[in-house]
Amino acid sequence: MANSLSQWPRLASLVQDWGSDRDAFKQVSWGKAMMWIFLLSDTFVFSSFLVGYMTVRISVTEPWPNASEVFALTIAGHSIPLILIAIMTFILITSSGTMAMAVNSAYRKQAKSAAILVFITALMGASFVGMQAFEWSKLIEDGVRPWGNPFGAAQFGSSFFMITGFHGLHVSIGVIYLLTVAAQLWRGSCERKGNYQIVEIAGLYWHFVDLVWVFIFAFFYLW
Repeated sequence: MANSLSQWPRLASLVQDWGSDRDAFKQVSWGKAMMWIFLLSDTFVFSSFLVGYMTVRISVTEPWPNASEVFALTIAGHSIPLILIAIMTFILITSSGTMAMAVNSAYRKQAKSAAILVFITALMGASFVGMQAFEWSKLIEDGVRPWGNPFGAAQFGSSFFMITGFHGLHVSIGVIYLLTVAAQLWRGSCERKGNYQIVEIAGLYWHFVDLVWVFIFAFFYLW
């Protein structure tokens, strides 16, 4: 085989390149590779949504609603702008930290500690979804609809409900996913298998969800 390949330098180079690629990805599990592929495809979807949102916002002729007024809460008789959104963002970013701690505990094969941290992360995600539901209910009560709203450009409602709803769906799925991982860790499934990579894979998904929220926060609430 070596003699025949030596007669075809290009073929030998191709075989060598293919072999080196296989060696490079040999240590990557199918679960982690599939999660990266999924996150890459999801990045394109969220990017399309945000680019569409920016295009709509730039092209509308009506004034765009002021986020400080639309998302303000009245507490003790004072209107505080973006207070709920700030709390939601803080919770989600903090959950990314607890998820990183869970992955670190999994690397050390501390199953119970990792399970508790994953559960705390899921609890934070559930509280985020609950606050988002409250935010939606308040906007609907104020008259915001996908086809119009009393605050300005009609496209605001459709853009907001579509993008934040799609992200909220990801967080909700992530909460269920994390609870499943926490249950497996607590029951000792990962310890028996000697493989804690499921925690790292779940962490990839959760960090992605947190990162997407940073862009949504910047485009919707700060712009």
